Amino acid sequence: MVVLSKPSPMEQFTATTATATSTTLFPLIDLSEPPESSKTKLVAACEEFGFFKVINHGVPIELMAELEYEAVKFFSLPLSAKAKAGPPDPFGYGNNKIGRKGDVGLVEYLLLTTDTESDYQKFASIFGEAAEKFRCVVNDYVAAVKKMACEILEMVADGLKIQARDALSKMLMDEESDSVFRLNYYPPCLPEFQDSGGRNLIGFGEHTDPQIISVLRSNDTSGLEIYLKDGNWISVPPDQYSFFVNVGDSLQVMTNGRFKSVRHRVVANSRKARISMIYFGGPPLCEKIAPLPSLLIQGDQDSLYNEFTWFDYKTSVYTSRLSDNRLGLFEKIAAS
Repeated sequence: MVVLSKPSPMEQFTATTATATSTTLFPLIDLSEPPESSKTKLVAACEEFGFFKVINHGVPIELMAELEYEAVKFFSLPLSAKAKAGPPDPFGYGNNKIGRKGDVGLVEYLLLTTDTESDYQKFASIFGEAAEKFRCVVNDYVAAVKKMACEILEMVADGLKIQARDALSKMLMDEESDSVFRLNYYPPCLPEFQDSGGRNLIGFGEHTDPQIISVLRSNDTSGLEIYLKDGNWISVPPDQYSFFVNVGDSLQVMTNGRFKSVRHRVVANSRKARISMIYFGGPPLCEKIAPLPSLLIQGDQDSLYNEFTWFDYKTSVYTSRLSDNRLGLFEKIAAS
């Protein structure tokens, strides 16, 4: 069992730029506080950073540790065994290749649907009787994190004064929700993997997440960096007890650009391996994505985006490079 240490209370945390040391105060959302005191901070975090840290989230530490243990066990298997869960289609095991357009990174990953029953047969040949344990742990973890994500989205709706409190969360709760779950393993970036300048290689290239919201947890290893408005990449200190939440492209559109989908990447750590687990909360494939009417002052003429379905956008994402501005194809062009 992986043992997680108890964190010290924090009101903010320090970050280090990729090129120089500086102090940046990222938003910290405490879910044990009354929603009334948190929703304003939450909206401000989504507007300024598109990213925030969550503490007192209600997800059991034991469950977090158990999933990390299962992930370490899987990625420690011989490549020949892990390959039985691949190649990704897009679900399954992948190694170094990311997507279909030539992106690569120093990463192994396991991409799963949130209905792991459909993935079960792939793992039965790898884990044998232990496959059922793996499936149950993933299911329990996803259920707990989805509940937290929905709570956050309902606080967002309150903060934006959207009349229907479940306007956003209902898309994750829908039986047809196209949410996915990903386990990543980044091996240490040993000297032979560093470039000629001694810099660590990219584990996962810069990108934004296309879904509504992403909820990430990692072990106590650094590597995650986010891109700030001032053009700096900032390293996010790891915290194995807490979660980090990203605004996704779909939420940026639904708030008509008020919230920003955060650009982020992972740099391989030079000393130890990094394990991360991410729940990507997505809408049903047929869901129409457009700015919410209550957030438009003068109706559709204020909309910055053309309406599209999640299926349309997902298809576009799969045919693009990681670093592409994927929303560019759906932005309205201002009349000259």
